Amino acid sequence: MSNIYLLSPKPFDGTISLPMIKFETLTNSLNLDGIDTLMFTSKEAVKRADSIDPRWKEFDSIAIGGATKKQIEELGGRVVYHPSEFYGEVLAKDIVERFAKRHILYLRPKKISFDSKSYLAKHDIELKEQIIYETKCKSYDSSAKPPKESIIIFTSPSTIECFLHNFKWDSSYKAVVIGKATKVHLPPNATYFVSSKPLIASCVQKALEI
Repeated sequence: MSNIYLLSPKPFDGTISLPMIKFETLTNSLNLDGIDTLMFTSKEAVKRADSIDPRWKEFDSIAIGGATKKQIEELGGRVVYHPSEFYGEVLAKDIVERFAKRHILYLRPKKISFDSKSYLAKHDIELKEQIIYETKCKSYDSSAKPPKESIIIFTSPSTIECFLHNFKWDSSYKAVVIGKATKVHLPPNATYFVSSKPLIASCVQKALEI
């Protein structure tokens, strides 16, 4: 069986852990004044918010992704909306329809793949944003590069970016990506498979099926 490499920070049974990213908190307070709803697009944002100010749990939360929803609920938060998919414009349209009168604060990483704020502004919805953490690449030497024929699980655009920062893509690799928003960052002509659900467990299952 091919080696299965998982690039997320947290290891998972049945895979070889090769974490590509690390996180750094960028603030010591949350701008909660005038807010009635929070938006999270990653479980890391939820964990960072909880470490900064536990009052976030007093607000309704929009959770993007199954792992994000689970993290909010595990920490005692309240999820009022959980779209099945998060592909930028689709999500923004849902917010326009469901939350036009809400005052939403998007607690986000420094780098994002879709500018929800600008899109919503076109529909007269003001999305407030606060950058609370930054994703950075870990560094490896060439000896850590996965061998040919490996299956590599990418759980975010950042894991792809950091992998390619460390290693040259090999045409024999097969990629498993956690969602459609991630796959567009793969190298041209990469062989890839999309997980059936945006969860690491589903990514691993897909890798085992290959």
